[in-house]
Amino acid sequence: MYYPEALAKLIDAFTRLPGIGPKTAGRLAFHVLRMKEEDVTDFAKALVNVKRNLHYCSVCCNITDIDPCRICMDKSRDPSIICVIQEPKDLVAMERTREFRGYYHVLHGAISPMEGIGPDEIYVAELLKRLGDDTVQELIMATNPNIEGEATAMYLSRLIKPFGIKVTRIAHGLPVGGDMEYADEVTLTKALEGRRELN
Repeated sequence: MYYPEALAKLIDAFTRLPGIGPKTAGRLAFHVLRMKEEDVTDFAKALVNVKRNLHYCSVCCNITDIDPCRICMDKSRDPSIICVIQEPKDLVAMERTREFRGYYHVLHGAISPMEGIGPDEIYVAELLKRLGDDTVQELIMATNPNIEGEATAMYLSRLIKPFGIKVTRIAHGLPVGGDMEYADEVTLTKALEGRRELN
């Protein structure tokens, strides 16, 4: 079907988003056409603002607008515990529990040989830099309970054991094959309470 060039480009732009197929992209594009111009301008500014003003924290690699991020600057947290997570959205899920009072490290992915993702493609080196002194006593592996998350937790456990740091894994109160961002606060709290040491 023929669309004017501007509309076709907008539909194409929407299809580049994860989970958006051609039909959904078309519906979104036509919705944008019906929006007020100031609403479209605000939407476009929000997109540009995200790209221009957000970056990764130099300490934990979380997404932030200040460096270091607010969590890393929070002196009321326990510096002896770092919770290692895959994605920034997992940090938000953990914070919703209001149970964890240590610091975080965001890997931005998991080891997945099938997708060509190795340790060098995620933020492992940045984590190792944080273990240089004797401050950190425990690392909680809170990667997703799927093949990639388990492989990443085991790899990091073996890598970190020589540092003499206790490495624990959150309990599997989370469904196997699920993602942390969809878990409720009670499930995540139980998973934290039931964490175990990796051998």
